[in-house]
Amino acid sequence: MLVGCGEWGFREMPMEKHFEICRDFGFHWMEFGIGGGQTGRLPENPSQQDIDAFRELGQRFSIETPFCCLENDFTLSDAAAHREMVDATLAGIRAGKECGATHIRLFAGFTPVDQMDEVIWQRMIDAFAQSDDLCGEFGMQIAIETHGAIQFDEQGNALHSHTASTHPDGIRRLLNELPTRIGFNYDPGNLKPLAEGDPKLRLDLIDPRINYCHLKDWRRSGDGWLACAIGDDDLDYGPIFTEMSFDGVYLIEYEPLEDPLDGIRRSLDYLRRTVDVVDLGS
Repeated sequence: MLVGCGEWGFREMPMEKHFEICRDFGFHWMEFGIGGGQTGRLPENPSQQDIDAFRELGQRFSIETPFCCLENDFTLSDAAAHREMVDATLAGIRAGKECGATHIRLFAGFTPVDQMDEVIWQRMIDAFAQSDDLCGEFGMQIAIETHGAIQFDEQGNALHSHTASTHPDGIRRLLNELPTRIGFNYDPGNLKPLAEGDPKLRLDLIDPRINYCHLKDWRRSGDGWLACAIGDDDLDYGPIFTEMSFDGVYLIEYEPLEDPLDGIRRSLDYLRRTVDVVDLGS
C-alpha cells in the first residue's frame, strides 16, 4: 500500500513545517492546499514567487506534491456568488498545475442535500464540467470529496448532515450526470457519521471512480462526533482495503491540531497492523 500525508492537520503550521514533518516520517507524497485563509496553505491567488518557493521546498525535502485541495462550494444559492466561486476554482486549478499537482480535490458543496433545488443541482454539475474541461487540458484529475455539511455544537462536537456527495441518491446522481473522468476522494471516516446502516460506507457505489483516498476516523462525542486517527475508534479498514480497487496513494488525514505527530504515528501503526506492506515511498 502506497501511503502519503494529508494536509488538513497542518493547517495552522507554516508550509515548510509540513515538509519537515513528512520528511521525518519518511513520506514521499504530501497533499497541499490552496486558499481558505489557513496559515498552512498557499494563498488563494498564489504569486509566482509563492509557487516557486513551494516547488523549491519539494525539491529540498525530496517530497512530491501531486495532491491539491481547493476551498470551493458549488452549491451556493446566489447565482453571482456561484459564478465567482467557479472563477476562483478555475484559477485555483491553474495554480495547482503550476505547483505540480496531478489531482485536484474539490467539494460538491456544503448545502444540505434536502435543500438543493434543480437550479442548484444544474449549476453544480455545470461547474464540475467546466473544472473538468480545464483539468483535461492540463492532464489533471478531479476528485470530489465525500464530505457532509458540518456544524459544531457548544462543546465543539461536529454535527454531520448529508450533502450531494454523501447521500446515496446524491452520489448516484453525481455518477450519472458528471463527466466520467471525474472521480471521488473516498473518505470512509467522513461517511461513518452518515452511514445510516450502510456497512460498506458507499464503497459499492463509487469504487470504480475512486481516484483519491483519505484515511481517518470519527468517534462519538455527546450528540456529535470528534475526528480521530484510524485505529482510535471502531472503523475497521481491513475489509475496506480488501474490497477497494484503488491502487494509488492513500493519504493519512489526521485532523486534530493538538497532537498531529502522534496522530500520524498512531495511524501508521494501525496501517502496519492491518496491511502487509506500508510503502511511504522514501
